[in-house]
Amino acid sequence: MADDPASYPVNIDLETDLGARNRLTVGFRPILAVPHMFLSGFVGSTGNVGASFGRGDGDWVDFAFSFLYAGVLGVAAGFCAFLSWFAILFTGSHPRGLWDFEVFVLRWQVRTSAYVTLFRDEYPPFGDGDYPASLRIAMPDGPRGRLSVGLRIIFAIPHLIVVFVLGLAWFVTTVIAWFAILFTGTYPVGLADFGKGVFRWSTRVGAYMFLLRDEYPPFSLNA
Repeated sequence: MADDPASYPVNIDLETDLGARNRLTVGFRPILAVPHMFLSGFVGSTGNVGASFGRGDGDWVDFAFSFLYAGVLGVAAGFCAFLSWFAILFTGSHPRGLWDFEVFVLRWQVRTSAYVTLFRDEYPPFGDGDYPASLRIAMPDGPRGRLSVGLRIIFAIPHLIVVFVLGLAWFVTTVIAWFAILFTGTYPVGLADFGKGVFRWSTRVGAYMFLLRDEYPPFSLNA
């Protein structure tokens, strides 16, 4: 775990404009965001598909909703991470093509998440493109930690539990912010700061689950 959360090699650059918001696009945000949600999914959402499918309880409705939440490309990136898991265990390296695709999807998820959670009003680009919410991550140098990769799902459990709880709280604060923007035209600063912290944490856990980095994410809402 990084002693200083700001030194962790996965971070997001998010420019927030909390005042003078576009109430029309905010009001219809759940509808406007559907194409991006279907394609890329939401940060940290891919694991829901595996969890839903892995229960084996035959609840295909729940699985379908989890699939839509993760997005088509999010599911594909999860499959690439599965292939990468074997590749790293046997060769000690992450195939560059798989790493690039997983990062591409995670970047898209960051932009989609910033739009869905009302941090920005600009409509995100489809695929790569300039946007005031971006992911900073570099491919690891040298051989990968096979033990960390092999036991990744076990190591990640504490983070998955915390992020799940924080994610529920973030959903509630986003709904409150949605009403606040519609009535006042501004995003409350306290809610925005909390949401950005959860956003950052979820992104780091998402990168960790995608096997993009081996460093254990910090338990922190700070930068």
